[in-house]
Amino acid sequence: MSDDRERSTPPLELWGGVECTVVRIGDDFRDQVVETGHAVRLADLNAIAELGIKTVRYPIVWERVAPNSPDKLDFAWHDERLRRLRDLGIKVIGGLVHHGSGPRYTSLLDPQFAAKLGDYAAKVAERYPWIDRWTPVNEPLTTARFSCMYGHWYPHRKNFRDLLRALVNECHGSLLAMRAIRAVNPGALHIVTEDLGKTFATPRMAYQARHENQRRWLSLDLLIGRVDERHPFWPMLIEAGADPAVLAELTRQEAAPDLIGINHYLTSERYLDERKKLYPDQPVGTNGTDRYVDLEAVRMPHLRGKTGPLPRLREAWERYGIPLAVTEVHHGCTREEQVRWLSEVWSAAEQLRAEGGDIRAVTLWSLFGNVDWRSLLTRREGVYDVGAFDTRGGKLRPTMVARAAKSLAAGTPLVHPALEGRPWWRRSERFYSGGKPSMNHHLGKQQLLITGATGTLGQAFARLSHHRGLRHVLTDRAALDITEPQVIEQALDRLQPWAVINTAGFVRVPEAEHQPEDCFRINTTGPELLAAACRRRGIPFVTFSSDLVFDGKLGRPYLEPDPTSPTCVYGESKAQAEDRVLAIDPDALIIRTSAFFGPWDPHNFLHHTVATLSRGEEVYASDNAIVSPTYVPDLVHATLDLLLDGERGIWHLANAGSISWHELAREIAGRTGLCPKKIRDSGGDRADTTLGTSRGQLLRPLTAALDDYVRVATTLPR
Repeated sequence: MSDDRERSTPPLELWGGVECTVVRIGDDFRDQVVETGHAVRLADLNAIAELGIKTVRYPIVWERVAPNSPDKLDFAWHDERLRRLRDLGIKVIGGLVHHGSGPRYTSLLDPQFAAKLGDYAAKVAERYPWIDRWTPVNEPLTTARFSCMYGHWYPHRKNFRDLLRALVNECHGSLLAMRAIRAVNPGALHIVTEDLGKTFATPRMAYQARHENQRRWLSLDLLIGRVDERHPFWPMLIEAGADPAVLAELTRQEAAPDLIGINHYLTSERYLDERKKLYPDQPVGTNGTDRYVDLEAVRMPHLRGKTGPLPRLREAWERYGIPLAVTEVHHGCTREEQVRWLSEVWSAAEQLRAEGGDIRAVTLWSLFGNVDWRSLLTRREGVYDVGAFDTRGGKLRPTMVARAAKSLAAGTPLVHPALEGRPWWRRSERFYSGGKPSMNHHLGKQQLLITGATGTLGQAFARLSHHRGLRHVLTDRAALDITEPQVIEQALDRLQPWAVINTAGFVRVPEAEHQPEDCFRINTTGPELLAAACRRRGIPFVTFSSDLVFDGKLGRPYLEPDPTSPTCVYGESKAQAEDRVLAIDPDALIIRTSAFFGPWDPHNFLHHTVATLSRGEEVYASDNAIVSPTYVPDLVHATLDLLLDGERGIWHLANAGSISWHELAREIAGRTGLCPKKIRDSGGDRADTTLGTSRGQLLRPLTAALDDYVRVATTLPR
């Protein structure tokens, strides 16, 4: 009998989601569909289908369709895309309000919000009667909190009464929307999404945690019809001005979800602690009675095993017994950590199914990424978090996340050496209490081979590979002379790496003019031999080139396809290396970079400038030589991400912006409080070797990188 049941149970599905928030901040509306570029790329929908995704959460957002008047609706954009999704065989879960407060003519605190939303839903349902799954309001409690309790979004209130009023409006709006939709399509299903992160606390703050843990269920309790006079929040709702007739209408369960969608993030679970001195770097808040810090629960050692997706999914299933789905899985982090998180959530869903829980799907969220969610959209910084696709090059570039999604959609988890390592949320150093840094037990079994142990880049790759849970071996010339073919073969046979990153090189540019044979042997022959050996073994290969493959006379930033035009021996050695490596291995990844600086060693222009000025000595730097300085941590992380994404060919990786060496010296002097008067212009020929890109600007602005350099470099022990 059990075998028959297992055979009849459909497998866990992979759904997809498009980040579609339209949020109002003051009088300014932000639209994630526009900011991620999805608004102008119809081909995105074909890319979703190619992943094997058969169901997608898709926006038909009120603010976009009828922004200025409830009687003036423009469905043209949606008609085209929903028709394409239907033709592709992809089912749609229609979303009407996604973290918004509605168009300008309403708000979450508008007494007519629910009726207006219901009217809009009726028009949408008439337009698209074939859509049979709907989310009228995404995350109603979360939206009410951020808008009416924390004041981040419109209407920017900061009190508990307004939160409750907004939440009742959203739930009543969901009821009226589903009523209108079902008048057109009686079989339409209501899918309610919410973040159900749990709050933990010290004994002193247990009362606040109790309140928040009751509150986290409130949107679902309202919609399911559980909020009556016996509910603990009933008195608070009445005191806040909620209409008893509306509350009574909700108890009839007309708006009860047919499926509950849980949106769970690593930061969803919180820990409250009044011992503020233990966390000097954390902001302090208050509930009017106590002052306390609000921390990520995953960073508290005594909560090990009590946090994560499985306990929260289990709680929701045991509380309601309604079918579940995870309707958002996203992690704004390095590529392997994104996939590790997706895998962990998928495993949690499978575990709950094994326990008898009815969970239907896991949703890969932010298929096309998101912009500025790290500030909850409150700041326009352009900080882009990658999803299954990276859109920064103007077209879709599938990432490792897309490869993982395609595997899951086909019923097989992605297998990759980088995924063997333990994610940061499973390591001891994550704890606020100062857990000991992991040695090697958090690393995977297969290793990454990095050449160039004595150089800045090699050391940085080793440091950050360890940080990312990637087992690696860092070799110097004695262990692996890249100019000796037999030595290379022996090393690769012995180490069996899953990829090779070559950072070894002749880096003394002026000396290359006097030692051309040494320069070409190390910079050209070495990468050529490594590429050939890796190609024979099918091992991904990465090596580095320079902006000095260009002469600086183009008059605009150089792009990847631009022909090389070196004017020095060093530049010629790098240009020839590019040609030879790609001729041998077209799948090799070549990173062109420029004037890199990092916080972990003194071998860079910024450290030299600060040290020289600190001694009261003069610094000479040209105001005619324009470059695009590159922050080493940014460079290393982006290179590792590209390697994991399976990228190939030439990429320009430099922080966004260009500056002369003279102005760069003045910039760092200003940031470190040093007098710039002793910075002299060394003159020289005019040359601008700024690296632009036609493939996507992956590194952040130079100004942000300089700020980070000063912050990190000045706090390191000397």
